[in-house]
Amino acid sequence: MSDVMREIEERSKLAGTNKFELLIFRLGEDNNSHSREIFGINVFKVREALMMPSITPMPGSPKHVLGVANIRGQIIPVIDLPSVVGCTPQAFNILLVTEYERSVQGFAVEEVEEIVRLEWSRVVSAEKSAAGSLVTSLARLDDQEENARLALILDVESILREALPFRFRSGEEITRLPTIHMPEGAVVLYADDSSVARRQIETVLSKLGLPFVGTRTGREAWDRLKSFAVEARAAGVPLREKVAMVLTDLEMPEMDGFTLTRQMKEDEGMKSVPVVIHSSLSGSANAAHASKVGADGYVAKFVPDELVSEVVKVLGTPAG
Repeated sequence: MSDVMREIEERSKLAGTNKFELLIFRLGEDNNSHSREIFGINVFKVREALMMPSITPMPGSPKHVLGVANIRGQIIPVIDLPSVVGCTPQAFNILLVTEYERSVQGFAVEEVEEIVRLEWSRVVSAEKSAAGSLVTSLARLDDQEENARLALILDVESILREALPFRFRSGEEITRLPTIHMPEGAVVLYADDSSVARRQIETVLSKLGLPFVGTRTGREAWDRLKSFAVEARAAGVPLREKVAMVLTDLEMPEMDGFTLTRQMKEDEGMKSVPVVIHSSLSGSANAAHASKVGADGYVAKFVPDELVSEVVKVLGTPAG
């Protein structure tokens, strides 16, 4: 329990200031531009980084899976991350052991450079750039605005769908479709920077018959909330008559989900709107910290029925 509490305390210090730590690594030469780009992954998703262990090839493995490795008694798939994103490494020197969506896997990379602590405000969405569909955002690593080094933050949900398709859930797997109570005209507002996660969320909400508004960052969600609050005041109704609940990811450009939740719960007009955090960062530390910042629920990605259960718990069902 003490280790969990230390993790919660460390994460509280970062999330409370809208900061995070990014592990910087290289994947080799880009097959198109022939440049050696810098990539990043949130430190909290990395269990450990170690020298490349022995890998056992598996006949019939998916295209981007090198095989499996025995890491402290746990057999995990090893993904050829350079091949997924279109790079050619000089060698696979490092294995990043990561935990996403309740599963553990290794990413083979060329080298690891450093860990940097950044504010989420220095991270911008990459969806309107030429960075590619496997990149969610761009992180500015230096203080200067111009000519700063940029790290490409990968859309791991999309990468896992590409590399381990047998693990992928689309949202169609729901086994029950309860009737859920929502005020007429209200919507579910969600925030997620992964295009794959947004499609999954929208599939679930659509199957439940719930109207929704989607955003890609915590900042965008916050701005939409403020607009809904203006509409609610003009109509003389509580904000919950406009926004029945907020469903938010944790890691997002500009503003993370913890900061979005905290700001909502500190706002007199917004604090009554329930917030459910929906994150690929699983584990008791995250659920505990979600509660600490005022979230009304926490569900780890992505099990459609569990997401449905959390929505039912927060919104309720009609009486009778």
